Amino acid sequence: MLIAGFPAGAWGTNCYVVAPAAGEECVIIDPGHQAAQGVEETLAKHRLKPVAVILTHGHIDHVASVVPVCGAHDVPAWIHPEDRYMLSDPEKALGRSIGQQLMGELTVGEPDDLRELTDGSRLELAGLDLTVAHAPGHTRGSVTFRLPQTADIPSVFFSGDLLFAGSVGRTDLPGGDTAELLESLARVCLPLDDSTVVLSGHGPQTTIGRERTANPYLRDAGAQAPRRGL
Repeated sequence: MLIAGFPAGAWGTNCYVVAPAAGEECVIIDPGHQAAQGVEETLAKHRLKPVAVILTHGHIDHVASVVPVCGAHDVPAWIHPEDRYMLSDPEKALGRSIGQQLMGELTVGEPDDLRELTDGSRLELAGLDLTVAHAPGHTRGSVTFRLPQTADIPSVFFSGDLLFAGSVGRTDLPGGDTAELLESLARVCLPLDDSTVVLSGHGPQTTIGRERTANPYLRDAGAQAPRRGL
């Protein structure tokens, strides 16, 4: 497995390029603000051919380079339908005070081929088997992607802005909801094995086991999760 990630743009948003191995097809996750050059350098370094762009959510710091990246390689992009509007209207998604700061430097819109993600679906792309989980709270259309465990590597969880090392995504922007985010943490993250590697939208790599112990938001989510049985 080859996973090459780099922080892009003013917000240091993590963009990931994922492939079974060097020299093969790949998918690109969250090509955000000023990510296009980093994507091209990563593709050239590892001799990769992209087949799709997949998006954890629609905030501009995660999607700003979708149109140029998809256009350069003639590939589709995938996003949850509840965040689709953000591609064409990022100011509405961020609130006016933040959005106005960005509008002068960004070209917004949808790529030519845009497809929609659904909860529980599987994306079989570039020889990868990615499971999609709808995880609202940061935005209404936030999703995560999970690669299964193999003999060589643990499961890998691309959490977007749902879960960070020691923290979680903000919920004070349009479409954010703290209660929904805690429910998503409980439903999507807590059932994962402790060895699962977490690659988030911002910040360093972590594991579910580490976050289960040290992340106060994940602990709160577990405490609020409904109890089953008698």
